[in-house]
Amino acid sequence: MNDTDTIVAAATPPGVGGVAVVRLSGPDVPRIAAAMLGSLPAPRYASYLAFRDARGELLDRGIALYFPAPRSFTGEHVLELQGHGGPVVVASLIEAAVALGARRALPGEFSQRAFLNDRLDLAQAEAIADLIGSGSAQAARAALRSLSGEFSRAVEAVAERVLELRLHVEAAIDFPEEEIDFLSDAALTARLEACEAAFHTLLERARAGRALADGYRVVIVGRPNAGKSSLLNRLAGQETAIVTEVAGTTRDILRERIDLDGLIVELVDTAGLRDDPDRIEAEGIRRAREALASADAVLLLRDASAADADLPPDETLPAGVPVVRVENKIDLTGGRAGLIGREPPAVAVSALTGSGFDALRTLLRELAGQGDSGEGTFTARRRHIEAIERAFAHFRAGRQALEEARAGELLAEELKLAHDALGEVTGRVTPDDLLGRIFAEFCIGK
Repeated sequence: MNDTDTIVAAATPPGVGGVAVVRLSGPDVPRIAAAMLGSLPAPRYASYLAFRDARGELLDRGIALYFPAPRSFTGEHVLELQGHGGPVVVASLIEAAVALGARRALPGEFSQRAFLNDRLDLAQAEAIADLIGSGSAQAARAALRSLSGEFSRAVEAVAERVLELRLHVEAAIDFPEEEIDFLSDAALTARLEACEAAFHTLLERARAGRALADGYRVVIVGRPNAGKSSLLNRLAGQETAIVTEVAGTTRDILRERIDLDGLIVELVDTAGLRDDPDRIEAEGIRRAREALASADAVLLLRDASAADADLPPDETLPAGVPVVRVENKIDLTGGRAGLIGREPPAVAVSALTGSGFDALRTLLRELAGQGDSGEGTFTARRRHIEAIERAFAHFRAGRQALEEARAGELLAEELKLAHDALGEVTGRVTPDDLLGRIFAEFCIGK
């Protein structure tokens, strides 16, 4: 990838359509535009022109839009040719541009140039891909908020708090002869508390945004015949899993994606957990434990109609993952359906009749951070959350060093590391290999 080249690609999906867009970006755009269009179009005006190749042969007629640098998406000279949406037409326009000196763009190269030329930060650039891949209207709105910079501003606000703390601490270290001990000042304690609260809020919003962008993975576990497959079928609204009274019917992982009022949830049905399975069922149980390791939440089912029914031991569940205890088959017990506990979250349902499922759906949305219908949420990615968590860990390590050993120097160093970790979210501090991996996920032409 060479950012001094002029690149070209189709900005619309392959196939037949009414209109297709071919986009060029780079220093040679004015020369190539003049050759293909007869003259350079007026900036930012739609011009109806003939599109020709280097020999002057007519390829198509359509709308040409020219955006001179730096006022363009990429920050470079950009030309968009909007012609008829046929694969042959698109290919001929790209080949003509290549013959005149352009290079076929790599995946994400337009967005990468926008990032490198400070037209977007890294979180905004990733929001473009999130917007294109949105699985619901709510996810699309969240991606638009990230694209407009809302997520970046939230990260930068926390980064500014960390920087102010660091300056305060380093000033105290630089002037140890002052009579006032700044490191034990109540104002510093208040700043530390406010910064920690800001980290908590940012992490909550980022995790909710990640669930919107990537989907929320919910793994269903329990003893055989607890009703896991029936629960999945009821939530999915269709007969996805086989349901019988025979223990061990489910022997592999079953997955179903559902739209939970704008939140895309991936339901994972697993083999029943028990101590004496046969060889095939044992493999299903092993896969169930693997699925648990990547869960965002767990539905732990119990057959409420069986007096001696127990739950799988807690050590089989992943640490730090929300667990909802579900009492199933209340149609056989006459119990009350709905929410029966908050700490820990618990709900009573009947997978046969559907009783209690409204409460279960509401609880799942709350666990995913979408309890307020998700309005105001921005999209985030797993790498963003990892960077924020790493920054928060540095902050807490520094605070502990100050409180236990009055080690201001250690606090200052940890705050510096926290600030750098937050910079990875927006790209202010980003290794080149990470950039390559991020933009390789984009489609060609973006």
